[in-house]
Amino acid sequence: MPPRKRTQFTQESIDQQLQQIHLLDQSSSSENLEQLGPIIKQIHANKQQEAYLRTIQDLMQSKDAEIEKICGENYQEFIASVSTLFTVKSYTERMKENIATLDSSVSQLGRGLVEKKRNLLQSRKTASNLDEAIDTLQACLRVLDVVHRVGEMIQEGKYWSALRSLDDVQNLPQTSLSQTPFYQHLLSSLPSLRTQVKNAVTASMKQWLLEIRNNSGEVGKLALEAMEIRTRRWRTRREKDPLLRMSRVGSAVELVTYERTEFNIFDNEQLKVDFKPLYQCIHIYTALESLGELQKSYQADRKAQSDLILPAPLPLGSLPSITEQISGFFIVETHVLETTGTFRSEREVEELWEGVVARLTSSIGSALANETAPDSFLRVKECLIGFIMSLESPLYSTTTLHSFIIVLFEKYTQLLESQFSRRFDGIIQQDDYLPMLVQSEQEINTVLDVVFLSRNKKQELQQAALPQNLPWSQTFYLCCEDVRGFIQKFYAFVEGVSQHHRNIDELLSKSLDRLLINHISGAINQRLGAIPNLSQIAQLVTNVEYFQTTCTELERSLTNLRTAQRGGTIRLNACSSFETILSRALSRINSLIQSKLNDFFEPSEYDWTPSSRDHAPSMYLIELVNWLTTVVDSLDVKETYKDEIYKGSVSYIAECLMDFLVGKNIPMLNENAISNVLVDVDFIEDQLRTVGMSHLSTVFIELRMTTSIVLNNTVQEYLVPANRHTSYVTVKYKWLAALLDKLAKYGTSRRDASSRELGERRRKEADAVGSLRFLPGEGR
Repeated sequence: MPPRKRTQFTQESIDQQLQQIHLLDQSSSSENLEQLGPIIKQIHANKQQEAYLRTIQDLMQSKDAEIEKICGENYQEFIASVSTLFTVKSYTERMKENIATLDSSVSQLGRGLVEKKRNLLQSRKTASNLDEAIDTLQACLRVLDVVHRVGEMIQEGKYWSALRSLDDVQNLPQTSLSQTPFYQHLLSSLPSLRTQVKNAVTASMKQWLLEIRNNSGEVGKLALEAMEIRTRRWRTRREKDPLLRMSRVGSAVELVTYERTEFNIFDNEQLKVDFKPLYQCIHIYTALESLGELQKSYQADRKAQSDLILPAPLPLGSLPSITEQISGFFIVETHVLETTGTFRSEREVEELWEGVVARLTSSIGSALANETAPDSFLRVKECLIGFIMSLESPLYSTTTLHSFIIVLFEKYTQLLESQFSRRFDGIIQQDDYLPMLVQSEQEINTVLDVVFLSRNKKQELQQAALPQNLPWSQTFYLCCEDVRGFIQKFYAFVEGVSQHHRNIDELLSKSLDRLLINHISGAINQRLGAIPNLSQIAQLVTNVEYFQTTCTELERSLTNLRTAQRGGTIRLNACSSFETILSRALSRINSLIQSKLNDFFEPSEYDWTPSSRDHAPSMYLIELVNWLTTVVDSLDVKETYKDEIYKGSVSYIAECLMDFLVGKNIPMLNENAISNVLVDVDFIEDQLRTVGMSHLSTVFIELRMTTSIVLNNTVQEYLVPANRHTSYVTVKYKWLAALLDKLAKYGTSRRDASSRELGERRRKEADAVGSLRFLPGEGR
């Protein structure tokens, strides 16, 4: 196979191609390095050709002999070939030099280009890195701006926005920034930023709690004022409608008829309470899953605030402001409970309520321990009632407070009773027992509005001419006034109390009874013994009569009041004590009259052994009867009492006369003396008929019957039991025996035989009567 003919490159062609290469065109934005390829390939081919030539040369040298042989044989051709070879060799040497030069130039130029390319690539890489760094820095700046903005939001109170911004930072999509230490450091700082948000919102709520504590008193004051207005409206309406008297504020009837007015206790002209800090705090803690921590902290803070409401010891003067603070405290708690879902539990609020109520009742009890003024208890009750009505609900049990009020009520009643007892004692002791004078219609109306009288009696007194002396003295009017004051203050305490004492009516009855019995009736009883004047005692009797009427009217009026409210019944036992006083007063009158009668009854006024009988009454007895009728008729008492006074006085006269006849003061007497006594008795009975007291003559029956047995000589008839049971039932055998004994002494003391004989007979009759044994029921 003939050798492949190789392409021959001349020096001119190579130079021509190199001149056509423009590695760096000034007008072009790109490099023409690709044009070097063919040239380099040509140069490489020439190098191969050169190597080939060298190989040929070597062969030629090794084959010189052969060549010379061949040349000798082919000299001419050889010379031509050698000439050609020398020519090729010269061209090869020249090309070799050109290639070496070119290679050096290309190598030098290539190194510059490569360096420029390297620099360019480095610049591009640097630029890319710079762009990436700028983008990263910008991303970092944006994140840092968000973080910085979180701080501003915290300062501005935009806690939820700050928390959301932190969540946005944490939830950024995965980028090259996510793998940077900066981002990792930023993520590690997010918990501390959340803690800052938490601390800031907590501080805001703490500040709010302080403001709430300062505003609780105002909240409670507004609530209590609203309740007071509501109570006054209902009281006015209840007074107009008797059917509503049984209903109190808060009852079903009142709630139905209550005209509610739109009044926001937390947002009005006087007060504005913003619950936003609390709501924000709850929202943030919920988002941070730390609501339990907030609940415990809030409960502890509110517990501490509730403990600070009550000072120790409690001054009673500050009780209204304290109840306002407590009311405001729990009104706020109710609002929080209603508006925060499950943040607050009813049990927690109830615990606070129970603790405050326990401390409140204990503090009030201690403050009232040494208090003796009933009005202090009443003011405490009024304060507590408004407080109870403002907060009374299923959540806030007021049973403890109501029970405490009942305890206060019992102590209040005792102090009230003690206060009025001293007033009654003073009134009774200072009374002059003169009729009360009224001079004008206004005065009589004022008095009649106070005293307890029947309707008919009031009308009678109103129609009487003025001026007039009222039947009673100043004591009765003042006591009635204080009784009304006592009842008013008694019921003032239970007004508004829903849980009444189970025996409140009984308690009132007993209190009134103690006042009427111990400090009106009892004081009158003490005063009675020191009054020497009959007219004053008569006035006292009249007063006592009207006090009896007072008891009856009190029962009626208080029962009507109870019927309108709770259906109870008032019973008073004081009337019997006044009845006793009345009897004692009449006895006192009789005692004074009898004391005066004693001045008339002297044994010396009679001749107990007269020689003859008188036909006219004794002078002293005439004076006695005139004095008695004058005194008794002048007494301003009822006719029935006058009748009793007459009866007592006449009975006393009968007893005195009987004592003269049968008593030990007169040792003996005769029949004429007995007849004279009977003449006086006849005179007394005549006078009694004159004054319309003829029925009182019965008091002399015993005297007449006893003396008739003696004067009629019917002793033997008296000794017969059947006769004693029928005709002489009122005769006492001892008195008859004593009278017979006195007659016997007189007879035996005489000298004449008839008188002595009569005296002996009387002695025997006296012994016979004295020896009688009476059966049960017979006169003795």
